[in-house]
Amino acid sequence: MIPHLDLRQVNQPYSEALQAAACRVLSSGWYVLGHEVEAFETSFAAYCGVKHCIGVGNGLEAIHLIFRAMNFPEGSEIIVPANTYIATILPITALGLTPVWAEPDPRTYTLAAPQIEPLITEKTRAIVVVHLYGRCCDMAPIEELARKHNLKLIEDAAQAHGATYQNRKAGNLSDAAAFSFYPTKNLGALGDAGGVVTNNDELAHQVRLLRNYGSEQKYIHRIPGMNSRLDELQAAFLEVKLAHLDADNRRRQALAARYLAEIHHPSLQLPPADAIDQDVWHLFVVRHPQREAFMTYLRQKNIGTVIHYPVAPHQQDAYTEYRYLDLPLTEQLHREVLSLPLNTVLTDAEADYIIETINESPY
Repeated sequence: MIPHLDLRQVNQPYSEALQAAACRVLSSGWYVLGHEVEAFETSFAAYCGVKHCIGVGNGLEAIHLIFRAMNFPEGSEIIVPANTYIATILPITALGLTPVWAEPDPRTYTLAAPQIEPLITEKTRAIVVVHLYGRCCDMAPIEELARKHNLKLIEDAAQAHGATYQNRKAGNLSDAAAFSFYPTKNLGALGDAGGVVTNNDELAHQVRLLRNYGSEQKYIHRIPGMNSRLDELQAAFLEVKLAHLDADNRRRQALAARYLAEIHHPSLQLPPADAIDQDVWHLFVVRHPQREAFMTYLRQKNIGTVIHYPVAPHQQDAYTEYRYLDLPLTEQLHREVLSLPLNTVLTDAEADYIIETINESPY
Protein backbone atom coordinates (compact mmCIF):
# COMPACT_ATOMS: atom_id res chain seq x y z
CA MET A 1 0.00 0.00 0.00
CA ILE A 2 1.29 3.47 -0.89
CA PRO A 3 -0.08 5.63 1.93
CA HIS A 4 -1.08 9.22 1.37
CA LEU A 5 1.34 10.11 4.16
CA ASP A 6 3.36 8.07 6.68
CA LEU A 7 4.79 10.38 9.35
CA ARG A 8 7.10 7.69 10.73
CA GLN A 9 8.84 7.53 7.36
CA VAL A 10 8.83 11.31 6.95
CA ASN A 11 10.59 11.85 10.28
CA GLN A 12 12.94 8.86 10.10
CA PRO A 13 15.77 10.70 8.28
CA TYR A 14 15.95 13.17 11.17
CA SER A 15 15.58 10.59 13.92
CA GLU A 16 19.05 10.95 15.47
CA ALA A 17 18.93 14.76 15.43
CA LEU A 18 15.41 14.77 16.88
CA GLN A 19 16.43 12.41 19.67
CA ALA A 20 19.45 14.59 20.42
CA ALA A 21 17.20 17.66 20.56
CA ALA A 22 14.83 15.89 22.96
CA CYS A 23 17.71 14.90 25.22
CA ARG A 24 19.03 18.47 25.17
CA VAL A 25 15.67 19.85 26.28
CA LEU A 26 15.24 17.16 28.93
CA SER A 27 18.69 17.87 30.35
CA SER A 28 18.15 21.63 30.39
CA GLY A 29 15.45 21.55 33.04
CA TRP A 30 13.68 24.45 31.26
CA TYR A 31 10.60 23.45 29.30
CA VAL A 32 8.50 26.57 28.55
CA LEU A 33 9.58 29.81 26.80
CA GLY A 34 13.31 29.26 26.98
CA HIS A 35 16.34 29.21 24.70
CA GLU A 36 14.90 26.63 22.26
CA VAL A 37 11.84 28.78 21.52
CA GLU A 38 13.97 31.90 21.17
CA ALA A 39 16.35 30.11 18.78
CA PHE A 40 13.56 28.81 16.58
CA GLU A 41 11.74 32.15 16.55
CA THR A 42 14.95 33.83 15.37
CA SER A 43 15.60 31.17 12.72
CA PHE A 44 12.07 31.10 11.33
CA ALA A 45 11.77 34.88 11.21
CA ALA A 46 15.01 35.01 9.22
CA TYR A 47 13.78 32.22 6.96
CA CYS A 48 10.55 34.10 6.18
CA GLY A 49 12.41 37.42 5.80
CA VAL A 50 10.50 39.15 8.59
CA LYS A 51 11.45 40.90 11.82
CA HIS A 52 9.45 38.82 14.26
CA CYS A 53 8.28 35.27 14.86
CA ILE A 54 6.25 34.46 17.97
CA GLY A 55 5.87 30.77 18.75
CA VAL A 56 2.38 29.79 19.88
CA GLY A 57 0.38 26.70 20.68
CA ASN A 58 -1.02 25.88 17.22
CA GLY A 59 -2.14 27.37 13.93
CA LEU A 60 -5.69 28.11 15.06
CA GLU A 61 -4.41 30.11 18.01
CA ALA A 62 -1.94 31.91 15.75
CA ILE A 63 -4.85 33.30 13.73
CA HIS A 64 -6.81 34.03 16.90
CA LEU A 65 -3.91 35.97 18.42
CA ILE A 66 -3.45 38.08 15.30
CA PHE A 67 -7.10 39.14 15.47
CA ARG A 68 -6.85 39.78 19.22
CA ALA A 69 -3.80 41.98 18.66
CA MET A 70 -5.48 43.91 15.84
CA ASN A 71 -8.46 44.59 18.12
CA PHE A 72 -11.21 45.11 15.56
CA PRO A 73 -14.59 46.37 16.82
CA GLU A 74 -17.24 43.71 17.30
CA GLY A 75 -19.25 43.22 14.11
CA SER A 76 -16.37 44.15 11.81
CA GLU A 77 -16.45 42.28 8.52
CA ILE A 78 -13.51 40.05 7.57
CA ILE A 79 -13.29 38.76 4.00
CA VAL A 80 -12.25 35.10 3.89
CA PRO A 81 -12.07 32.40 1.23
CA ALA A 82 -15.10 30.13 1.38
CA ASN A 83 -13.07 27.03 0.46
CA THR A 84 -10.75 26.80 3.43
CA TYR A 85 -10.32 24.69 6.53
CA ILE A 86 -12.62 25.77 9.36
CA ALA A 87 -9.63 26.94 11.46
CA THR A 88 -9.47 30.06 9.30
CA ILE A 89 -13.02 30.98 10.29
CA LEU A 90 -13.28 29.93 13.94
CA PRO A 91 -11.27 32.83 15.45
CA ILE A 92 -13.30 35.36 13.48
CA THR A 93 -16.64 34.25 14.85
CA ALA A 94 -15.22 33.55 18.33
CA LEU A 95 -14.26 37.23 18.61
CA GLY A 96 -17.66 38.55 17.48
CA LEU A 97 -16.45 39.44 13.99
CA THR A 98 -18.34 38.61 10.80
CA PRO A 99 -16.87 36.38 8.09
CA VAL A 100 -17.70 37.46 4.55
CA TRP A 101 -17.25 34.44 2.33
CA ALA A 102 -15.55 34.87 -1.06
CA GLU A 103 -15.56 32.32 -3.85
CA PRO A 104 -12.07 31.28 -5.01
CA ASP A 105 -10.37 31.88 -8.30
CA PRO A 106 -11.63 29.04 -10.53
CA ARG A 107 -8.13 28.22 -11.82
CA THR A 108 -6.01 28.25 -8.65
CA TYR A 109 -8.73 27.75 -5.97
CA THR A 110 -7.10 30.57 -3.97
CA LEU A 111 -8.57 33.96 -3.07
CA ALA A 112 -8.10 36.62 -5.75
CA ALA A 113 -8.75 40.35 -6.04
CA PRO A 114 -11.72 40.12 -8.48
CA GLN A 115 -13.60 37.95 -5.99
CA ILE A 116 -12.70 40.21 -3.05
CA GLU A 117 -13.47 43.70 -4.31
CA PRO A 118 -17.26 43.38 -4.69
CA LEU A 119 -17.49 42.24 -1.05
CA ILE A 120 -15.81 45.29 0.49
CA THR A 121 -18.17 47.49 2.50
CA GLU A 122 -17.81 50.28 5.06
CA LYS A 123 -17.70 47.56 7.74
CA THR A 124 -14.82 45.64 6.18
CA ARG A 125 -11.68 45.75 8.31
CA ALA A 126 -9.45 42.96 6.96
CA ILE A 127 -8.81 40.40 4.24
CA VAL A 128 -7.59 36.92 5.16
CA VAL A 129 -5.84 35.08 2.36
CA VAL A 130 -5.13 31.35 2.56
CA HIS A 131 -2.17 30.02 0.60
CA LEU A 132 -4.10 26.85 -0.08
CA TYR A 133 -2.29 23.55 -0.73
CA GLY A 134 1.11 25.34 -0.70
CA ARG A 135 0.53 27.93 -3.43
CA CYS A 136 0.67 31.64 -2.63
CA CYS A 137 -2.29 33.76 -3.64
CA ASP A 138 -1.73 36.38 -6.32
CA MET A 139 -0.87 38.97 -3.70
CA ALA A 140 0.04 42.14 -5.62
CA PRO A 141 -3.56 43.00 -6.63
CA ILE A 142 -4.80 42.00 -3.16
CA GLU A 143 -2.18 44.20 -1.48
CA GLU A 144 -3.29 47.08 -3.73
CA LEU A 145 -6.92 46.54 -2.71
CA ALA A 146 -5.97 46.49 0.96
CA ARG A 147 -4.06 49.77 0.65
CA LYS A 148 -6.84 51.40 -1.36
CA HIS A 149 -9.47 50.59 1.27
CA ASN A 150 -7.20 50.86 4.34
CA LEU A 151 -7.71 47.21 5.26
CA LYS A 152 -5.48 44.89 7.25
CA LEU A 153 -4.10 41.96 5.29
CA ILE A 154 -3.56 38.62 7.06
CA GLU A 155 -2.04 35.43 5.67
CA ASP A 156 -3.14 31.98 6.73
CA ALA A 157 0.12 30.31 5.70
CA ALA A 158 -0.51 27.00 7.45
CA GLN A 159 0.12 25.07 4.23
CA ALA A 160 2.80 27.27 2.68
CA HIS A 161 6.09 27.01 4.60
CA GLY A 162 8.72 28.22 2.13
CA ALA A 163 6.33 29.13 -0.70
CA THR A 164 7.31 32.26 -2.60
CA TYR A 165 5.62 35.08 -4.48
CA GLN A 166 7.68 37.59 -6.46
CA ASN A 167 10.81 36.57 -4.50
CA ARG A 168 9.12 37.04 -1.11
CA LYS A 169 8.26 34.13 1.12
CA ALA A 170 4.84 33.36 2.51
CA GLY A 171 4.61 35.17 5.82
CA ASN A 172 6.21 38.29 4.39
CA LEU A 173 3.29 39.31 2.18
CA SER A 174 0.96 40.95 4.69
CA ASP A 175 0.57 42.74 8.01
CA ALA A 176 0.84 39.41 9.84
CA ALA A 177 0.78 35.72 9.04
CA ALA A 178 -0.26 32.60 10.91
CA PHE A 179 1.60 29.30 10.54
CA SER A 180 0.69 25.86 11.77
CA PHE A 181 3.45 23.38 12.50
CA TYR A 182 1.08 20.44 12.84
CA PRO A 183 2.96 17.18 12.12
CA THR A 184 1.60 16.81 8.57
CA LYS A 185 2.81 20.26 7.43
CA ASN A 186 5.86 20.82 5.23
CA LEU A 187 7.55 22.04 8.41
CA GLY A 188 5.93 19.82 10.99
CA ALA A 189 6.53 19.40 14.70
CA LEU A 190 5.90 16.17 16.59
CA GLY A 191 2.74 17.58 18.12
CA ASP A 192 0.70 20.77 18.00
CA ALA A 193 2.64 23.98 17.38
CA GLY A 194 2.16 27.30 15.61
CA GLY A 195 3.66 30.70 14.97
CA VAL A 196 2.83 34.30 14.13
CA VAL A 197 5.21 36.25 11.89
CA THR A 198 5.14 39.98 11.23
CA ASN A 199 7.23 43.08 10.52
CA ASN A 200 5.05 45.17 12.84
CA ASP A 201 6.83 45.78 16.16
CA GLU A 202 3.70 46.72 18.11
CA LEU A 203 1.67 43.77 16.83
CA ALA A 204 4.52 41.41 17.70
CA HIS A 205 4.67 42.85 21.20
CA GLN A 206 0.92 42.43 21.66
CA VAL A 207 1.00 38.81 20.46
CA ARG A 208 3.86 38.03 22.85
CA LEU A 209 1.81 39.48 25.71
CA LEU A 210 -1.39 37.73 24.70
CA ARG A 211 0.18 34.27 24.30
CA ASN A 212 1.51 34.40 27.90
CA TYR A 213 -1.49 35.42 30.03
CA GLY A 214 -1.02 39.07 29.06
CA SER A 215 2.24 39.11 30.98
CA GLU A 216 5.85 40.00 30.26
CA GLN A 217 6.85 39.91 33.93
CA LYS A 218 5.88 36.99 36.15
CA TYR A 219 2.61 37.59 38.01
CA ILE A 220 2.20 41.05 36.43
CA HIS A 221 -0.56 41.03 33.79
CA ARG A 222 -0.97 44.09 31.57
CA ILE A 223 -3.88 42.80 29.48
CA PRO A 224 -6.26 39.80 29.57
CA GLY A 225 -4.27 37.16 27.72
CA MET A 226 -4.31 33.40 27.22
CA ASN A 227 -1.94 30.47 27.39
CA SER A 228 -0.70 29.69 23.89
CA ARG A 229 3.01 29.02 24.02
CA LEU A 230 5.20 26.99 21.70
CA ASP A 231 6.96 24.63 24.10
CA GLU A 232 10.69 24.04 24.22
CA LEU A 233 10.54 20.47 22.94
CA GLN A 234 8.56 21.27 19.79
CA ALA A 235 10.74 24.32 19.13
CA ALA A 236 13.85 22.13 19.29
CA PHE A 237 12.29 19.64 16.85
CA LEU A 238 11.30 22.44 14.47
CA GLU A 239 14.81 23.89 14.51
CA VAL A 240 16.16 20.51 13.38
CA LYS A 241 13.66 20.20 10.55
CA LEU A 242 13.86 23.83 9.40
CA ALA A 243 17.41 23.18 8.19
CA HIS A 244 16.01 20.63 5.72
CA LEU A 245 12.85 22.48 4.64
CA ASP A 246 14.13 23.85 1.34
CA ALA A 247 15.51 20.46 0.27
CA ASP A 248 12.25 18.77 1.27
CA ASN A 249 10.27 21.34 -0.71
CA ARG A 250 12.46 20.77 -3.77
CA ARG A 251 11.62 17.07 -3.61
CA ARG A 252 7.93 17.94 -3.49
CA GLN A 253 8.36 20.24 -6.49
CA ALA A 254 10.13 17.51 -8.47
CA LEU A 255 7.31 15.05 -7.79
CA ALA A 256 4.67 17.64 -8.66
CA ALA A 257 6.46 18.39 -11.93
CA ARG A 258 6.31 14.70 -12.81
CA TYR A 259 2.60 14.43 -12.01
CA LEU A 260 1.83 17.52 -14.05
CA ALA A 261 3.84 16.33 -17.04
CA GLU A 262 2.94 12.64 -17.02
CA ILE A 263 -0.63 12.25 -15.74
CA HIS A 264 -2.95 12.28 -18.74
CA HIS A 265 -6.51 11.36 -17.90
CA PRO A 266 -9.47 13.09 -19.54
CA SER A 267 -11.63 13.09 -16.40
CA LEU A 268 -8.98 14.36 -14.03
CA GLN A 269 -8.36 18.10 -13.55
CA LEU A 270 -4.82 18.81 -12.39
CA PRO A 271 -3.64 21.93 -10.54
CA PRO A 272 -2.06 24.74 -12.62
CA ALA A 273 1.57 24.21 -13.63
CA ASP A 274 2.64 27.86 -13.84
CA ALA A 275 4.32 28.10 -10.42
CA ILE A 276 5.96 24.73 -9.86
CA ASP A 277 9.08 26.18 -8.23
CA GLN A 278 7.21 28.76 -6.12
CA ASP A 279 4.48 26.42 -4.89
CA VAL A 280 5.67 24.06 -2.12
CA TRP A 281 3.02 21.43 -2.88
CA HIS A 282 1.85 20.75 0.64
CA LEU A 283 -0.90 18.84 -1.12
CA PHE A 284 -1.32 17.72 -4.72
CA VAL A 285 -5.05 18.25 -5.18
CA VAL A 286 -6.93 17.09 -8.26
CA ARG A 287 -10.61 17.14 -9.21
CA HIS A 288 -12.73 14.28 -10.52
CA PRO A 289 -16.49 14.38 -11.26
CA GLN A 290 -16.80 10.76 -10.03
CA ARG A 291 -14.56 11.18 -7.01
CA GLU A 292 -15.82 8.23 -4.96
CA ALA A 293 -15.48 5.75 -7.83
CA PHE A 294 -12.03 7.08 -8.69
CA MET A 295 -10.86 6.87 -5.06
CA THR A 296 -12.22 3.33 -4.76
CA TYR A 297 -10.30 2.34 -7.88
CA LEU A 298 -7.07 3.80 -6.47
CA ARG A 299 -7.64 2.11 -3.11
CA GLN A 300 -8.10 -1.24 -4.87
CA LYS A 301 -4.76 -0.56 -6.56
CA ASN A 302 -3.18 0.13 -3.12
CA ILE A 303 -2.88 3.90 -3.52
CA GLY A 304 -4.04 5.99 -0.58
CA THR A 305 -5.84 9.28 -1.08
CA VAL A 306 -7.39 11.87 1.26
CA ILE A 307 -10.09 14.51 0.76
CA HIS A 308 -9.06 18.05 1.77
CA TYR A 309 -11.85 18.92 2.62
CA PRO A 310 -15.16 17.04 2.24
CA VAL A 311 -17.46 19.74 3.72
CA ALA A 312 -17.16 23.49 3.20
CA PRO A 313 -17.12 25.60 6.41
CA HIS A 314 -20.41 27.33 5.62
CA GLN A 315 -22.09 23.92 5.34
CA GLN A 316 -20.81 22.61 8.67
CA ASP A 317 -23.16 22.15 11.64
CA ALA A 318 -21.04 24.74 13.47
CA TYR A 319 -22.23 27.41 11.02
CA THR A 320 -25.82 26.58 10.18
CA GLU A 321 -26.59 30.32 10.03
CA TYR A 322 -24.55 30.51 6.81
CA ARG A 323 -26.11 27.56 4.97
CA TYR A 324 -28.27 29.93 2.95
CA LEU A 325 -25.19 31.20 1.09
CA ASP A 326 -24.95 30.53 -2.62
CA LEU A 327 -21.33 29.46 -3.20
CA PRO A 328 -21.54 27.07 -6.14
CA LEU A 329 -17.84 26.81 -7.00
CA THR A 330 -16.83 26.25 -3.39
CA GLU A 331 -19.45 23.55 -2.99
CA GLN A 332 -18.43 21.87 -6.26
CA LEU A 333 -14.79 21.84 -5.21
CA HIS A 334 -15.62 20.18 -1.92
CA ARG A 335 -17.55 17.50 -3.84
CA GLU A 336 -14.78 16.81 -6.36
CA VAL A 337 -11.32 17.38 -4.85
CA LEU A 338 -8.97 14.67 -3.62
CA SER A 339 -5.29 14.65 -2.70
CA LEU A 340 -2.82 12.24 -4.30
CA PRO A 341 0.22 10.98 -2.39
CA LEU A 342 3.01 13.57 -2.57
CA ASN A 343 5.58 13.77 0.20
CA THR A 344 9.31 13.75 0.81
CA VAL A 345 9.60 9.96 1.14
CA LEU A 346 7.57 9.00 -1.93
CA THR A 347 9.97 7.11 -4.20
CA ASP A 348 10.36 7.51 -7.94
CA ALA A 349 9.13 3.93 -8.39
CA GLU A 350 6.00 4.71 -6.36
CA ALA A 351 5.43 7.84 -8.43
CA ASP A 352 5.79 5.73 -11.60
CA TYR A 353 3.12 3.35 -10.32
CA ILE A 354 0.74 6.14 -9.28
CA ILE A 355 1.02 7.86 -12.66
CA GLU A 356 0.58 4.61 -14.61
CA THR A 357 -2.39 3.54 -12.47
CA ILE A 358 -4.16 6.87 -12.86
CA ASN A 359 -3.65 6.93 -16.62
CA GLU A 360 -5.21 3.46 -16.83
CA SER A 361 -8.23 4.36 -14.69
CA PRO A 362 -11.62 3.46 -16.21
CA TYR A 363 -13.14 6.42 -14.33
